[in-house]
Amino acid sequence: MTSSAIGLLTALTLVAGGASRIGQSTADTVPAHVAAAKAAAGQEHAALFDTLCAEPKPAAAPQPSQALASPGPPNRSQWHAEPVKVFDNLYFVGQTEYSAWAVTTSAGIIIIDTIWDYSVEDEIVGGLTKLGLDPKTIKYAIVSHGHIDHAGGAKHLQDHFGTRVILSAADWDLLDRDTGTWPKPKRDMVATDGQKLTLGDETLTFYLTPGHTLGTISTLIPVKDRGQPHLVAEWGGTAFNWIQNRRAYITPERSDRFWFETYSTSAERFRDIVANTGADVLISNHTIYDGSKKKLPALVKRNPGDPNPYVIGNGSVQRYLTVADECAKAGLLRVQ
Repeated sequence: MTSSAIGLLTALTLVAGGASRIGQSTADTVPAHVAAAKAAAGQEHAALFDTLCAEPKPAAAPQPSQALASPGPPNRSQWHAEPVKVFDNLYFVGQTEYSAWAVTTSAGIIIIDTIWDYSVEDEIVGGLTKLGLDPKTIKYAIVSHGHIDHAGGAKHLQDHFGTRVILSAADWDLLDRDTGTWPKPKRDMVATDGQKLTLGDETLTFYLTPGHTLGTISTLIPVKDRGQPHLVAEWGGTAFNWIQNRRAYITPERSDRFWFETYSTSAERFRDIVANTGADVLISNHTIYDGSKKKLPALVKRNPGDPNPYVIGNGSVQRYLTVADECAKAGLLRVQ
């Protein structure tokens, strides 16, 4: 067998679907983990690979807060996106770079991530209205983690519609510590690991996947596409923020090792959950990571009989989490 054939066989082995330890490297070195991540990523998850496996840049100067708001909101033309129906019961109501999702049920609406305080009324409230849905029926808002770009709009929904806001205990605490002047929601419901949230005819399941923050929530969402059932997995937090934002993350008790290992463990666990549940759809709270920048326009032009671009198969969802896991392992070795 030629060397090129051997290399191809190795890559195919790494990205083959179905195993709970899909794509894991066999050698504990930075190049081996990066290679495993790259093989798992292929073209489909290249943006995740490029973000997480890149050589880290020097840390920026310390900042006074983990998520201080800018002096004023950017111009609407820089962030506005039109709402899109993605599945029979799942809608995109986010911005060009930051995602918010609406799950419709027989008893009201569940929002997943509330984007920024300056955009929530335009994108979520206005987006639902454009879609023929009533924002006054928003019963719950799940905030995947307590950063302004996902939690910023929660108070608006809480104040205007009586929406129950859900974060993990650790990330409610994170909001309490945040010194930014942006509007924060009143402490409300606390998500726990494995918790099920049922509203009407839909049930979502939460898993605590610490890493991006101490209390990041990843969620499984049953959906239908033209009547056919699918299961959505949302990975609740993506970037290795402790590399740049040292002041907010690194302490004597929580070193780089703590964050990389915590992130890796969560990615491995959620990959196993995805494998066991058969989740075949991936969404993110950033449009770059799940391919929404291309998939949303494709959905707008979708014809009868065309596949839904968000249905990528269980093996591909697992590969996404393998990229996250392997890049975290590579990152840990880089700082040792």
